[in-house]
Amino acid sequence: METNTCVQNVATNFGIGATLGSSIGAVYGTFDAFRWKIPGIYKIRHIGRTTISTGAIFGTFLAAGALLHCGK
Repeated sequence: METNTCVQNVATNFGIGATLGSSIGAVYGTFDAFRWKIPGIYKIRHIGRTTISTGAIFGTFLAAGALLHCGK
């Protein structure tokens, strides 16, 4: 039963981290796109790429932290 709660805890923390990282990534990506004066459709592409990558990275780190705490 312990593995189910551990897997559920890791998945929940990944979801929370991905949501938080995506919101920060969207704000930073928008700022970055306007700062570098990226033209047209490339601006939307840049914002999307920044949003996805920041969410995935932060979600992974939060899930890894939850996985480390499962061993206690």
